[in-house]
Amino acid sequence: MKRPILKLCALALLSASLCLSCATTSNDQAIAYYTREIRLNPNDAEAYIYRGYEYYNKGEYDRAIADYTQAIRLNPNDTVVYFTRGTAYHDKGDYDRAIADYTQAIRLDPNYTAAYIERGVAYADKGDLDRAIADLTQAIRLDPNNAAAYIERGVAYADKGDFDKAIADFEAALKIEPDYADAKELIETVKQERGY
Repeated sequence: MKRPILKLCALALLSASLCLSCATTSNDQAIAYYTREIRLNPNDAEAYIYRGYEYYNKGEYDRAIADYTQAIRLNPNDTVVYFTRGTAYHDKGDYDRAIADYTQAIRLDPNYTAAYIERGVAYADKGDLDRAIADLTQAIRLDPNNAAAYIERGVAYADKGDFDKAIADFEAALKIEPDYADAKELIETVKQERGY
């Protein structure tokens, strides 16, 4: 089953914070801008974060990870940077490092729902469905109206062969977001697999 894409709220917040002079420019122009900012102030963690975000958007995960790592060196208590670096590792297929970064984000903020969701997805991608379900259940406890958490947990249940729980989670997501197309699709897929 194809996993629905979870919007990266943290990255969206970073994007919204970009300086006005870069808001309408291309990734390369923004990268050049932040590179100049870093030359002027090499201790500016935000410039590394923003440049990392631009590299991430270009699919240059190693460069994004390098910038996020530098931002963490400068500000080791920034929860969002661990999360965003974890996302870059995850997209690169390095699930263990992604899980480590999501775990650090959770240590810094035990109520960080998105980190539980993404760590759960990383565990599922590794095939550790029990840990995935545990993290996604915690995300639901923290935010019972998070449809994406129900979807991801439902996918993990389906991957585990627990189709009734999967359908229940997809239906819960639909109650929260009635137009959630992924939930409707996943219900039909599971029903077809089960022969309903």
